[in-house]
Amino acid sequence: MTARVVTLDLDGVTDKAGLMDRCARDLRLPDWFGRNWDALADVLSDPDLWSGDGVGVGVGEETVVVVRHWNRYAEARPQEWATAREVFSEASALTVALALGASS
Repeated sequence: MTARVVTLDLDGVTDKAGLMDRCARDLRLPDWFGRNWDALADVLSDPDLWSGDGVGVGVGEETVVVVRHWNRYAEARPQEWATAREVFSEASALTVALALGASS
């Protein structure tokens, strides 16, 4: 099995609206994505979107989302970031990893 890596770059994101917009753009989410926590949880757990029929994923590929440059958002909006981390950790259709180090 191969893995497809997608980067979610939060550089410059300072609020929830910015996070949702960046998720929609970087993850190439469908037009129906509602830009709220429940909608994000739904889309990250929808196997049809990540199983090979959607978002450009090949059949049999696992999708790994690497979140970069998240520190400033986490510091500016700790409660929102806690919710985002919870949504990311509960995603069942893909794997979400936080990039650490100088590039985070």
